[in-house]
Amino acid sequence: MDIWFIVSNTIVLACIYGTLAIGISITWSSLGLLNLSYGFIFAFAGYGAWLFAQNVSAWGPAVLAAGILAGALGGVIICAIGFIPIHDKPNFTIRGLIATLAINLIGTQFLLWWFGPRSKNLPDIFGNWSLSLPGAVFTADKVGNVVTSIVILAVVLRWMQSSRRGLEIRAMMMNPHAASIVGIGVRRTSFYVMGITGGLAGLAAVLLSQTYYISPFGGLMPMIKGVSIALCGGLGSVRGAVIAAIVLGLNEALTGMSIGGRYVLITQFVVIIAILLVRPRGIAGLLDKAREA
Repeated sequence: MDIWFIVSNTIVLACIYGTLAIGISITWSSLGLLNLSYGFIFAFAGYGAWLFAQNVSAWGPAVLAAGILAGALGGVIICAIGFIPIHDKPNFTIRGLIATLAINLIGTQFLLWWFGPRSKNLPDIFGNWSLSLPGAVFTADKVGNVVTSIVILAVVLRWMQSSRRGLEIRAMMMNPHAASIVGIGVRRTSFYVMGITGGLAGLAAVLLSQTYYISPFGGLMPMIKGVSIALCGGLGSVRGAVIAAIVLGLNEALTGMSIGGRYVLITQFVVIIAILLVRPRGIAGLLDKAREA
């Protein structure tokens, strides 16, 4: 068994799916919304990057930026039509689940109608070079995926720690009721939250497109894995999402290497069930009690 191949695949998968899961956790902990429209945002960002590459420039960093901006735009649209109208209504959590799931289904059908069923591919974002080390070869897409994910996540987390808007989002993540009492506007902050987390979904879409094609339903599986990782890590915990992404990324790499990729989902759900049996609130176990009341 090639240990370096498993290690490199684990890190790459953890970075991509972890990015999506962190966005899901931030949305939940700050807005109380389990956003099931990430599949649509993921595909929407992928097509946005593809349109940019076809009509403006195929330069890798520009295509990557176009995908992130398209994802952020998708997040803002979902906020305007799926969060703002219902966030102060009774049973908001259930309404939010249904609304975002409906947006996901309608949005993917719209993409299918507009772009057709034929898959699209993006140009190589990071080039075709490779880095050879004793016992291992790291290709450009793997190195680029890991470095880009870590850098952009570090920038986002730093912005949340140091900027005024970031502090407002953190206040909502810690205690949304107290945040509203001191004058932090839910509507205004929600656009920032959905824009940032949509941008993270766009980043994941462009990075994953270096391995898979872009299609209208291409965001479904990443969304399932992102939600699974967020639940496994403990909804609302960025640290838990990172740990869960590493665990499930390792499981996916080991399963694909040993018994085949078609068994990945089966083994992943076995691992998730085992973790939740031991720690019902996820690895970090920080589900906000205020939201359970």
